[in-house]
Amino acid sequence: MQSHHFWLSDKQFERLQPLLPNKTRGVPRVDDRRVISGIIHVLRHGLMWRDAPVAYGPHKTLYNRFVRWSEAGVFDRIFATLAAESTATHTVMIDATHLKAHRTAASAQKGAVPRRIGRTKGGLNSKLHAACDTDGKPLILLLTEGQVSDYRGADTMLPAFPDADDLIADRGYDSDRFRQALLDLGIEPCIPGRSNRKEEILYDKALYKQRNLIERMFGRLKDWRRIATRYDRCAHTFMSAICIAATVIFWL
Repeated sequence: MQSHHFWLSDKQFERLQPLLPNKTRGVPRVDDRRVISGIIHVLRHGLMWRDAPVAYGPHKTLYNRFVRWSEAGVFDRIFATLAAESTATHTVMIDATHLKAHRTAASAQKGAVPRRIGRTKGGLNSKLHAACDTDGKPLILLLTEGQVSDYRGADTMLPAFPDADDLIADRGYDSDRFRQALLDLGIEPCIPGRSNRKEEILYDKALYKQRNLIERMFGRLKDWRRIATRYDRCAHTFMSAICIAATVIFWL
């Protein structure tokens, strides 16, 4: 076992194993721990699948498992299940970040399933919207086209918000409608007002300083090279990569 290869620890795999799909018939599945470790290694280092170290077995096995489980939503459910265990939800924070799309991901659209790639001033990219708990661990992840506004992302995530006392967001989320939607849920908005507001918006400035936690969360996700740059054409495989990274970094 090479020291620079990633391997799930006993503790990590013990936490992950009950959430993996059951195989009730047919040929026994190739060792889950080895294959998932190989998938993580590829995503973390930005490798092409064929360049995966031989220690993880055939690269086609890694790729096929990743694609098959991505299509089935396995990695999304694993992340959601583990994130739902968070008890540090009295303060929630939201934000969004752009993820640049490589030319291999931005080829012509085929089929009816959207790629979640759009065009902004920075070129072709996707946008990752996230909600984090008080410890800066992601609770909700949403992938959209790069030009989608923060408002729309927040509106989509809002029904999945946990019971919380406060929500921290930057002034990009400042709107009367969004503030009222939070208050209707019993959540106090901690959002500074836009510069063009006629009336000053009061907010807890000491609490607002915690917003750096979600910025750091995005930074840690982008340490994984296949997250920082999108190589996947399909939105569901790219979203699976994001969920895997979030799970490994924050929840295992």
